[in-house]
Amino acid sequence: MSVLTELFTTDGINLNGLAKSKAEAFEDASQYFAKKLNIPADTVLGFLNARENLGTTGLGAGVAIPHGRIKGLKQPYAAFFRLSKPIEFNAPDGQPVCLLIFLLVPEKATQEHLEILSAIAQFLSDAQVREQLQTESSTEKVQQLICHWEA
Repeated sequence: MSVLTELFTTDGINLNGLAKSKAEAFEDASQYFAKKLNIPADTVLGFLNARENLGTTGLGAGVAIPHGRIKGLKQPYAAFFRLSKPIEFNAPDGQPVCLLIFLLVPEKATQEHLEILSAIAQFLSDAQVREQLQTESSTEKVQQLICHWEA
């Protein structure tokens, strides 16, 4: 079973993201997590921005994994956003980003955090997976693709 299996629910998959900037994408994700986890959106936004300030979470090939450690979380949570139009993200290859996986982990989840980030990065490094994520119209099929993926 993949470490990604328990992280994604269909309500956390947005195939029609309208963000026109990194700031808007972070705001949208913060609002989603605030509702899902009953924590202030500003808290989530602060942690996402703090991590991004350390260096871009853009990987290249049109993908990014914005993430942060959140005090008080009991388990990791993730969301997938596909943007209608790619946004600038300071990715190493200079390409804009339209596929984002947001990850929130407990403050002390160091090894688990790294394992999840590694699995997400491997998942997104697969060109065929990226193509499917770009074109799939069903949130259920995207969830299945993510949750049943194996390295």
